[in-house]
Amino acid sequence: MKGYLFLALSIVSEVFATTMLKFSEAFTILGPSIAVALGYGISFYSLSLCLKTLPLSLAYAIWSGIGTALTVIVGIVVWGEMFNLFSAIGITLIIGGVILLNQGDQQSVQ
Repeated sequence: MKGYLFLALSIVSEVFATTMLKFSEAFTILGPSIAVALGYGISFYSLSLCLKTLPLSLAYAIWSGIGTALTVIVGIVVWGEMFNLFSAIGITLIIGGVILLNQGDQQSVQ
């Protein structure tokens, strides 16, 4: 359970850092630029901690998949980026893939 908590923290801080990356305007605004460095630092450190208990393939799939889906949602909500059928299908496929990987990992433990 501890590994999943570190993974969740890693995902949230990575999405935060990516959001701040857009606000930093190519690192020309100091506050968001500092937030990018802190967010990614926390993200990678938390990811390394979660890897003590979770398999790399599962952790990275969840980290990248959920991170990507959340980043799409942030883009839609914060910047009004387009959301259409293809976006919905893409997010669904990402989350479905993460669920399948998680199920496959649990089957191998039993």
